Amino acid sequence: MAPQRFQEQFDQVRRAMPDVPLAMGPDDSAEFFYEQGVVLARDGEDARIVEDTLRARSADIPGLTADSVRRAGPETNRSGITRIQVGDPAAGIRPGSGDRTVAGALRAMREVEGRAERRLVSRNHVVTIAVNACPGDEPVPAQPTVTANPTPAETAYVPETAVGVLVIDTGLMHDYRSYPLLAHTQGDGALAETDDQGFLKQYVGHGTFIAGLVAAVAPNTDITVRGTLGDVGAILESEFGDKLFEAVDQDGWPDLISLSAGTSNGSTDGLLGLERFMEELRDQPRTLLVAAAGNNASATPFWPAAYADVPGYEDAVLSVGALRGDGEFGACFSNHGPWVKIYAPGERLTSSLTGFDVPVPYVYQHSTYDACRHGFAYVCTCQHPQHIGVLSEEQQPKPAKPEQVMFEGLAQWSGTSFATPATAAMIAAHMTAHKESDPRAARRQLLSANRDHAEVRGVVVPALRPPTWTPVPVATLSATA
Repeated sequence: MAPQRFQEQFDQVRRAMPDVPLAMGPDDSAEFFYEQGVVLARDGEDARIVEDTLRARSADIPGLTADSVRRAGPETNRSGITRIQVGDPAAGIRPGSGDRTVAGALRAMREVEGRAERRLVSRNHVVTIAVNACPGDEPVPAQPTVTANPTPAETAYVPETAVGVLVIDTGLMHDYRSYPLLAHTQGDGALAETDDQGFLKQYVGHGTFIAGLVAAVAPNTDITVRGTLGDVGAILESEFGDKLFEAVDQDGWPDLISLSAGTSNGSTDGLLGLERFMEELRDQPRTLLVAAAGNNASATPFWPAAYADVPGYEDAVLSVGALRGDGEFGACFSNHGPWVKIYAPGERLTSSLTGFDVPVPYVYQHSTYDACRHGFAYVCTCQHPQHIGVLSEEQQPKPAKPEQVMFEGLAQWSGTSFATPATAAMIAAHMTAHKESDPRAARRQLLSANRDHAEVRGVVVPALRPPTWTPVPVATLSATA
């Protein structure tokens, strides 16, 4: 039986968030995760409209009674949203399925939303680095003779002109300062790097890998890594907006925010829980959000990256898709579509992870596939390098022994998660080279002057390639790329 990646990652996130009952959706399809038994609404009048409507329509909604509709969170917060309980989370649902009560509540609000001409309610999505194949694979130990790719640029670090980059991700690994390139990096440490057997936890090095990419492409940067997404790389939408506000309140609005997480939501309206933060970001003239387009191999908008295509936000957000190892075509896993504004190398990049001082063991969680699960005809990260993973084998009648490796510093990893910081760093490098203090102006200048292109699913798209990046040879399985 082939690995069931989405279900495996759903189970992984559910274990990491044991106090939050989760469902998948929309309905029973494998597109995103969300909190069971809860919907989101804006504070104040919108929340009252939602509560009154759902109580009045409760007889038409499976599993809902008028008495069960009530506030499940604080009525006021920085993000301006509140959680409204519409079902009993303790009742449970079939594992790996959608929540019919939440779906019914959303349907019951459609007529009212139509009259109001605005969205009033949404699911409480899980914003994560892990949905559906994000990152595009698991990290692979770099061979001792392998150096970082992109290799470090020769730009000098000058404190007075250093570009501020805020990475919203998992925290820094304990030994990150053993990697000289991260000398000008600070931030939160990872809460728990290893399990009780001493094995590296999945995703904990994600933020450190990203910081290494930024530092390599743009050495004249002050990098701050905030562990907003926790060690598992996931957070509820209802909490994410407040955490983003906390990060910019703590450090000040930076020149660049690099965000390698998000979610689809089955909508073109964005995330309700991020609405107020995105409005404040839009009105910050000197901050640019560079956000990953996601790794679902889909044209469905992935938020908050898809704000790059929303009127009024085009200048504040840059969405980034991933190119495969040779940089000529899109990576099999990369999301795509007109809302993805730029593509950069995101397959088999090499950067900092952990094990610089003492090697750290890791057991793979996901098994590779026999062929590309997205139908591409090149040797992609779906299938190479091959390994057997714990979560995949749990579904097999005769589980095989999972593969164990040792990390000793650098790793190779893939995903739009990593094309994103490489792009943010190229903007930072442009700011340094051209003495440009405005990151939004630098983004416009860089993209306007760029003449590089790639092909993504038959469409020619703009592409940025770090000057110190070396293409990785790609083996094709047929004459078709």
